[in-house]
Amino acid sequence: MNNGLTAYRSISAHGALADATPYQVIRVMLDTVLSRVSEACGHIERGETQAKGETIGKALGIIEALVLGIDKERGGDLAENLERLYDYASRTLLKANLENRVDLLKEVGSLLREIKLGWDGIAPAAGA
Repeated sequence: MNNGLTAYRSISAHGALADATPYQVIRVMLDTVLSRVSEACGHIERGETQAKGETIGKALGIIEALVLGIDKERGGDLAENLERLYDYASRTLLKANLENRVDLLKEVGSLLREIKLGWDGIAPAAGA
């Protein structure tokens, strides 16, 4: 049953992204990485080491994709700062994974929520 639900969610997510604007794709990625960070907190609290590592790995993959999507040529200082923030978030996630530290996961979650708030704030300009 769980595998079917997971497959449905995956298909639904991919279907929703098929017609999405680049702005909407980034928004979904930020929502998803925040969800993964939150899930990892729960895994640490329950002592689920393998699930914690897998979930943090997924979060790191999303952050890597976000970094690859940064337009450094047109983004200027903002792009550089965003890349540094994502790098910090990645390093902190790795440390949280190694040290089983919920406080570090919450720090990353807080940072990513701030980025998402800024992203959500540009919605009218992005044609959302």
